[in-house]
Amino acid sequence: MTEMIQFVANYEDLSTDRGYQFRFNCDHCGNGYLSPFETSILGTGAGLLRAAGDLFGGVFGSASNSAYDIQRAIGGKAHDEALAKAVQAGKQHFHQCTRCGKWVCPEVCWNEKVGLCEGCAPDEQEELAAQKAQATAEQIAAKAREQNYVADLDFSKSGMAQCRCGAKMTAATRFCPECGTPNTKGQPKAHFCTSCGARMEANVKFCPECGTKAA
Repeated sequence: MTEMIQFVANYEDLSTDRGYQFRFNCDHCGNGYLSPFETSILGTGAGLLRAAGDLFGGVFGSASNSAYDIQRAIGGKAHDEALAKAVQAGKQHFHQCTRCGKWVCPEVCWNEKVGLCEGCAPDEQEELAAQKAQATAEQIAAKAREQNYVADLDFSKSGMAQCRCGAKMTAATRFCPECGTPNTKGQPKAHFCTSCGARMEANVKFCPECGTKAA
């Protein structure tokens, strides 16, 4: 069948013993053309005999099996003829690119101005719009990386502190969770015991090491 070679290889066979139908897909985007359903006369007859066999059994059931076997035996030729007709109909819908040989849909993937698929000859306006959108997105991302959005924030008023490494800490955080640097912002200043020299927090009244009253 030369039609099978000349047409898109990307297709689905939806045929059953009731009839024949095929879906051809664009080689680029996958848009499809569904051929009209062509009833198989022999398949319909076999279906009626099977129905009769279900009701009456016996000889009708045997006849239905025989008809189905005949359908399977000669269905190849009928199937090929139906496929050939579907291919000819599908050819009227798709366009073949003379540069790459692919069959593509006219709605999305065909450049009518130059007579080639958009994979080989992209549409100028679409390409410019795509390049412009990409450039705009890259510029926005670059500006966002350059801009320091927290430079003007006063973390001391909001109860937040910022470590030298850039990590955010609350006033109650003693050490940076990222680098371990002590948090001195918002923390009361410590002092030392006049007796044993132990370090004491500002709100401690007695030394936790020797019990001396804080000065």
